[in-house]
Amino acid sequence: MSGQLTLEVATPERMLLKEQVKGVTVPGLDGELGILPEHAPLLSELGCGPLSFELENGQKKYISICGGYVEVLPDHVRVLAAQAENASEIDAKRAETALQRANERLLHPTADLDVARALNALKRAQARVAVAKIAAGR
Repeated sequence: MSGQLTLEVATPERMLLKEQVKGVTVPGLDGELGILPEHAPLLSELGCGPLSFELENGQKKYISICGGYVEVLPDHVRVLAAQAENASEIDAKRAETALQRANERLLHPTADLDVARALNALKRAQARVAVAKIAAGR
């Protein structure tokens, strides 16, 4: 076992990260997926939530992701996310406000509400708030 993976995280707009890591956890559609070096090859759809990874020095880092795919090879993990933000990029107050707004839209829907879009906004806001809280140590 090599002891490390190359983790790449990208969105349609940018490459967020390319880093050597000990392990990765991604949000799947049916729960979290833990990936260590020498993992069997896999292609899976992603849900919304925190992506976490551990650096060689033991430090854990977090990214909020929503949608997309993960490709796993024995020494490489490639995340192609529809939306992704590093924990350091998330404004916790704005994320909380977006979460409240998304909840309100679903609790008090208007006739022209696009429910699928509103649910996606809620999931994305929940992921951003979760990562902001983890990063703040709460």
